[in-house]
Amino acid sequence: MDSTLKIIFMGTPEFAVPSLEILLQHNYPVVAVITAPDKPSGRGLKLTPSPVKEVAVKYHIPVLQPTNLKSPEFIEELKSYGATLQIVVAFRMLPEAVWNMPEIGTFNLHASLLPQYRGAAPINWAIINGETETGLTTFFLKHEIDTGNIIFQEKEPIYEHDTAGRLYERLRQKGARLVLQTVQAIESGTYPQIPQQLGESIKTAPKIYKETCEINWNQPAKKVYDFVRGLSPYPTAWTTLQDKFYKIYAIKGISSENSMATPGTIVTDSKEYIRIRTQDGWVAIDELQQEGKKKMKTAEFLRGNTL
Repeated sequence: MDSTLKIIFMGTPEFAVPSLEILLQHNYPVVAVITAPDKPSGRGLKLTPSPVKEVAVKYHIPVLQPTNLKSPEFIEELKSYGATLQIVVAFRMLPEAVWNMPEIGTFNLHASLLPQYRGAAPINWAIINGETETGLTTFFLKHEIDTGNIIFQEKEPIYEHDTAGRLYERLRQKGARLVLQTVQAIESGTYPQIPQQLGESIKTAPKIYKETCEINWNQPAKKVYDFVRGLSPYPTAWTTLQDKFYKIYAIKGISSENSMATPGTIVTDSKEYIRIRTQDGWVAIDELQQEGKKKMKTAEFLRGNTL
């Protein structure tokens, strides 16, 4: 192995963990890990480390948790590690002083087939938009977000009943293998750098906010179905039923039967099902959560609640 290769890994959530672990399992020299500051969580608001920090601590790797990526103190500390390559997996935007520091550069793992679905939430938006295929891309960072030269890509099917959660699990494992492949190619000095081709049909993946997640019952049933599964289990689609706030985790039983009912109309037998009218048919709520209560299957919910 090339002894000059010195890696700094940047990441925070579970999605980044397999990528860090696979590098360590293959004895690549990760000289430091950059991750988000510990956050309060749980009832006691105890400070909790990120999943990536937990792995770094386990392997006795130095951990940096800057609040300001542009601060001179952080920049100097980063330089002190003498990294030749930086790897970013599910981390925040980097200033040029950071991504341009290593001799080889900084590459990012992105959960889409770039240039499609640039942005913060590519897994969610691919499902919301009813795509049947997505994938992963490793690419070198440059000024504009998610626009650098592509190193490798790998496709992944989106199945009819996939949720964002299921696709996330597959992509984080497959992504780790793509990160390893990319590092091995960089180490050997034989890696492609393919400019991204821009066109008129480029779809984006902007950050998702609470207001983004409200279900629009005036859309076709298939669009509603894709919207719910594309936000499940997080950040979760929601609606109001009889003036109460509900998270909707799953729907099923798309029906196109004719009806004069207005979109948003609720029909229930108060025992087994809750059906809601869409633009062109009905969908059945399969799993929901009333504000302040636990997540339930519809039949369980109806045993203790009425609509």
